[in-house]
Amino acid sequence: MGGVALNGTLTLYSYWRSSAAYRVRIGLQLKRLPHEIAAVHLLRDGGEQHGEAYQALNPQELVPTLKHGQRVIRQSLAILEYLEETFPDQPIMPATARDRARVRAISQMVACDIHPLNNLRILQFFENGWNVPQPEREAWVRRWIQLGFAAVESLLADNPSTGEFCEGDLPSMADCCLIPQVYNARRFGVDMSEYPTIERIDRRCLEMPEFDLARPENQPDAPPVTAPA
Repeated sequence: MGGVALNGTLTLYSYWRSSAAYRVRIGLQLKRLPHEIAAVHLLRDGGEQHGEAYQALNPQELVPTLKHGQRVIRQSLAILEYLEETFPDQPIMPATARDRARVRAISQMVACDIHPLNNLRILQFFENGWNVPQPEREAWVRRWIQLGFAAVESLLADNPSTGEFCEGDLPSMADCCLIPQVYNARRFGVDMSEYPTIERIDRRCLEMPEFDLARPENQPDAPPVTAPA
């Protein structure tokens, strides 16, 4: 790796329960890159992402944002590809163009097709703009996860390219995207038994310390767990 690539601290602007930030946390752990977490609370005081300081950093007012020295990279998939190209050790992309295309396709099925329909600002608009009751909001979330996971499952199941992970026997950007969406699915009560290959890959990933360290509950800004009385 060249000297330019190594210059500058890596700082990830993250929220503990953001699945987009979760993707990047996994990538940073898989690539064994020392980094700092700058917590952006998406709910406190109307959402810290809407403050002037963060808006100047990311005009979309979304997490994650990665700062590498003075460079600022936005959008989780772009951040993961930037890390891969800048720090090629411990790769999270396969070696061949065909396999990289499959990893990108699975990643985008999650990040571009499932997640945008269910993220915080959509649910907040349903609640505050249209007064949609919580049961209907949660049913909306489950519907789009279920449809998306059905398609992902069909690509993964019985496919010779699927190994221990989404692509072969090493974790990739696809797994960085899939595991946070599984976390969301369970949070909203999706029956994961309908997606056995996704469930298997999720179990395998969460056996790894890199995935475990990136879990929402293991983040410095996660609320403390209160022991039952």
